[in-house]
Amino acid sequence: MDKTEIINKLLNGELKLYQIENLTDSIDEAIDIRREFIEKYTNTNLENMSNYTLDMDNVFKKNIENPIGAVQIPVGVAGPLLINGNEANGEFYVPLATSEGALVASINRGCSAIRASGGVNAHIIHDQMTRAPAIKTKSSTEALKVKAWFEDNFSELKEIAESTTSHGKLLKIDPIFVAGSYVYPRFVYSTGDSMGMNMVTIATEKILNKMSEETNAIHIALSGNVCVDKKPASINVIEGRGKSLVADIIIPEEIVEKKLKTTADAIVEVNTAKNLIGSAMAGSMAYNAHYANMIAAIFLATGQDAAHVSEGSLGITTAENRDGDLYFSVNMPDVPIATVGGGTSLATASEGLNILGVKGNGGARKFGEIIISTVLAGELSLMGALAAGHLARAHQQLARG
Repeated sequence: MDKTEIINKLLNGELKLYQIENLTDSIDEAIDIRREFIEKYTNTNLENMSNYTLDMDNVFKKNIENPIGAVQIPVGVAGPLLINGNEANGEFYVPLATSEGALVASINRGCSAIRASGGVNAHIIHDQMTRAPAIKTKSSTEALKVKAWFEDNFSELKEIAESTTSHGKLLKIDPIFVAGSYVYPRFVYSTGDSMGMNMVTIATEKILNKMSEETNAIHIALSGNVCVDKKPASINVIEGRGKSLVADIIIPEEIVEKKLKTTADAIVEVNTAKNLIGSAMAGSMAYNAHYANMIAAIFLATGQDAAHVSEGSLGITTAENRDGDLYFSVNMPDVPIATVGGGTSLATASEGLNILGVKGNGGARKFGEIIISTVLAGELSLMGALAAGHLARAHQQLARG
């Protein structure tokens, strides 16, 4: 069947998009046909989506279905960013993929203030991934028995879970919520350099098979939304998920004035009014100015799951005047990241991770410290701009379009 015939059958509804690969000699040919069909169906021209350097044969196997091409996002770098971390030590240039004018420049200004102040301190508090299925029993009495079963058999369940992976470890099953006849155990794992969702899902399913053999409970869904994956949630703020991170710095008074064009008092007041009181009035769980900006830009540049920006945006910014110097900190309890697997295998993502020196096994904790330090740089710069009244001017100059 030639290209024209395939496209006509698609237009007539005789073929499905996912069937094209079965009728062509290569993935690239299938992509071209699918894209041309979309162009005809929507009366559009997709010549820019057709220009890419990705190895679509590998991408099709692991990362995408029904491909038609690729999108391009500008990538800039901010730095050097001086970090004093447990894993990340030294100066780093950070790749940032964004179309928001002024963002890279703002982060770069924060990097300058950090470097002049001796570097940012960065630490990992927790390193864990979660999966929490929804389980159904006959009554609250039975639900409590199932809860006790998980608690009493932890050692055996840990062995079962870890039989499915060479990297994952079941750390605990806690908390275990009971709501009427439903039970929601939150399985907490360490997953090494992988983000780990597939890993913990497979391990948890194995445990649930054991539960089905020994109890009358049934699992309704492998994810019962207590995990909580790709949604902002208080339990992730409290318990942590992915990498839980903290970073802080003291900016000397003269650096605050020279680099940020303001004072410690002014930044403290803006932080209190905006990030703390303003966020509380709005009912927000994110007591910060714009963590999502830095998280999204780094995620896109390094092949992370962009949906996890909804979790990474959570956290609290604090600021104190210490005798004219500025103490500034950011806290991020929920940052799911990886340096192996998933989107990190994409060629451009690998290059982004290589810029940071974190690609592959052994890089995830270092990557986490770089991320939290970058977030501090961007947060510090924006708070300084707000305190000095420079935000509108920066966007007028750098994001005029």
